[in-house]
Amino acid sequence: MQATGTLSVRVFTSQAQIPLEGATVVVATAGEEGKYKLLSIQNTDSSGKTRTITIDAPALGESTSPGGLPGPGAPFAQCNVWAEQPGYAMLQVENVQIFPGMETVQNMELIPLPQGLCSLQQRDERDIPAQSL
Repeated sequence: MQATGTLSVRVFTSQAQIPLEGATVVVATAGEEGKYKLLSIQNTDSSGKTRTITIDAPALGESTSPGGLPGPGAPFAQCNVWAEQPGYAMLQVENVQIFPGMETVQNMELIPLPQGLCSLQQRDERDIPAQSL
């Protein structure tokens, strides 16, 4: 039996966490043959947040993999999140963990670009290691 978890994304800049309105946020899962399955494309609101996204996750009783290892039997689903805004370096966060019945909030801090660069020329990638549960 499949369960669901939810994901909301918060995009901001600087350590003061100033919200970025209108940032594009893409959420996808790894599909077959190295292709991605698109789950959501949204723009952030005036608070820098997306609407909540519902994502399929394994049911609690189906978690059989010790130590929270990703893959079949893991206690969570995984997705990748990209955020970009003109004038800022694009940020890609891989392996965001979605637990059944819980909301995951992914914070994404975008760094301003030097004048003349675009987000495709400079980007930041982060990988979230699997939790040891």
